[in-house]
Amino acid sequence: MYSYDYLIVGSGLFGAVFARQATDRGRRCLVIDRRNHAGGNVYCENISGINVHKYGAHIFHTSNREVWDYVNRFAEFNNYINSPVAIYGEELYNLPFNMNTFSKMWGIKTPAEAKEIIDRQIAEAGITAPKNLEEQAISLVGRDVYEKLIKGYTEKQWGRDCRELPAFIIKRLPLRFTYDNNYFNDRWQGIPIGGYNPIIEKLLEGSQVLLNTDYFDFIKEHPNIAEKTVFTGMLDEFFDYSLGYLQWRSVRFETEELPTDNYQGNAVVNYTSKEVPWTRIIEHKHFEFGQQPTTVISREYSAEWKPGTEPYYPINDERNETLAEKYRALAAKREDVIFGGRLGQYKYYDMDKVIAAALEAAKAELG
Repeated sequence: MYSYDYLIVGSGLFGAVFARQATDRGRRCLVIDRRNHAGGNVYCENISGINVHKYGAHIFHTSNREVWDYVNRFAEFNNYINSPVAIYGEELYNLPFNMNTFSKMWGIKTPAEAKEIIDRQIAEAGITAPKNLEEQAISLVGRDVYEKLIKGYTEKQWGRDCRELPAFIIKRLPLRFTYDNNYFNDRWQGIPIGGYNPIIEKLLEGSQVLLNTDYFDFIKEHPNIAEKTVFTGMLDEFFDYSLGYLQWRSVRFETEELPTDNYQGNAVVNYTSKEVPWTRIIEHKHFEFGQQPTTVISREYSAEWKPGTEPYYPINDERNETLAEKYRALAAKREDVIFGGRLGQYKYYDMDKVIAAALEAAKAELG
């Protein structure tokens, strides 16, 4: 007899949503997590009344009505609109690339003027078959936008020169010829009032949860703990890196509380010059329109992943995708394991896509 129907490895959104769906259908779930808290990367740490996004900014956005209705069962969302700004040297620009960006960059006012400049720069570059990311970007947005707002930021993010990165990484760069600073085009967006922790707590109600628990140690001691496993850890680690390591980019955070009520006036500020070592600064209180007397900021530094650090972004180049497909083939043969989430599928997911994937997996499994 198994003690549980499902052993769910990882308490992030995929694991927690699957647990909720399974528990609602009367299944017994044990959720384990190697960290000392539940919630995966959406976990918020409360510092002086401010919900700090401990693993980077998580701004919920979706055009999927089913997912939006689902998350609203567990939280009420505020009306936060993501409108980041970018700092290049002493210059400040609105993101995404829109008429506010172009007006500041070139001193123009109309969409026709902006399009004329961009089209001229693209034509002057004369790139017909982009061989790398730099050429791809210039062929889409021209040289000025590339040099000031893409090049340095991208090289910090990937740890590589843009001329060494494949062109397909930037398949498109949306240009918005309106004065609209809303970063997302999705129908719904916002931040859950009170942070993400209450959502995770409600999703995990009815499941047994063990924290500070490493799956690989745990399963050796309890090999028959559950009939099936839902694994949201690293795909290659599950198979003991038998085919080689998949590559990731990691992020290091420097978080500090400052004795001011407002440090940068915006939740997200990108630093696009390569001379500035961090990629962006997050001021967490602005996600929830906080009025606390102090503030908490996090500087983000991109880094190459190595064992012992946190994997964040899969490097979806040809080498890694080829290797990932081989691991996915191994995973497909394991009828006793459901692989899910960013780590378990070696795929970058926005939060709504993780939830949709978890709901789909639960439906396929549970009916």
